[in-house]
Amino acid sequence: MRRIGWIIASVAALGVASVAASQAVDDPLTRPIAADYAARWLAPQPPKRIYGNTYLVGFRKMNVVLIDSGAGLIMIDSALPQSVTAVEANIRALGFKLSDVKLILSTEPHYDHAGGLAALARDTGATVVASAPAAAVLRAGKSGADDPQFGQLPALPAVTGKLRVVRDGEAIRLGSVTVTALATPGHTAGSMSWRWQSCDGARCLNMVFASSLNPVSVDGYRFSDPAHAAYVAAFRRTIARVGATPCDVLFTAHPDNSGGDTKFAAFELQPKPNPFIDSGACRDLSARYTKILGERLASEAKPKG
Repeated sequence: MRRIGWIIASVAALGVASVAASQAVDDPLTRPIAADYAARWLAPQPPKRIYGNTYLVGFRKMNVVLIDSGAGLIMIDSALPQSVTAVEANIRALGFKLSDVKLILSTEPHYDHAGGLAALARDTGATVVASAPAAAVLRAGKSGADDPQFGQLPALPAVTGKLRVVRDGEAIRLGSVTVTALATPGHTAGSMSWRWQSCDGARCLNMVFASSLNPVSVDGYRFSDPAHAAYVAAFRRTIARVGATPCDVLFTAHPDNSGGDTKFAAFELQPKPNPFIDSGACRDLSARYTKILGERLASEAKPKG
């Protein structure tokens, strides 16, 4: 009888543990978004120091950057809600604490890059930093009608904690690091890129995290519509601006947009000479997306049928 009682008690304890585990999994801020589609971006990638005080803590097809300022960490982007646990594990694997993260900079308010912001801000206590148009989306948890992909984008967990709005050219300072905001509207109206310097000994390099430059949209949206002329002009200026930005090491929101996935694979095998160091990377990215935008506009001009 004593043994039966012990078994019943053990089963009951396991049941309580299972309920607790399921409740922990059912976190509204980390519920998966488009799980099957998004899985293609989230292949695990070991966290690595890329140069100086700059690290990658994201995934094979989704970049998340960490910068150690000496007075806390600056993170750029967050990936998806379902990837937060892995990002946090990568931060810890580097020897940092979650509470070391003081600022989280957002490139664009889409679910794949900003979906994890709310959970990471909650878990770290960090302040989220974004452009004014992006901040409005992050507060609402959904994109507005000014987004070319409006109508097909999933909602994302709203950021309800500390949210700082920054202007184009504004400097964000923490410890020894200054990150400058670069407004790069086009892929979204609120897209923001970021630049800073990282030093390894006496050698300091210009680092850039560029927002997406892809001219993608819902079916039926035409960039060539005269009503979108100002938007396309801003998009062209964005692409040119990225190309003119001093840039020794480039990260893009999706690393494969700039060959970053190939560079990381090479870095894993042989970190010296560092394959990420490429002073032509921003120019190459700009040239690529100048062509892609031109092709998109040209395709819209072709008669259907």
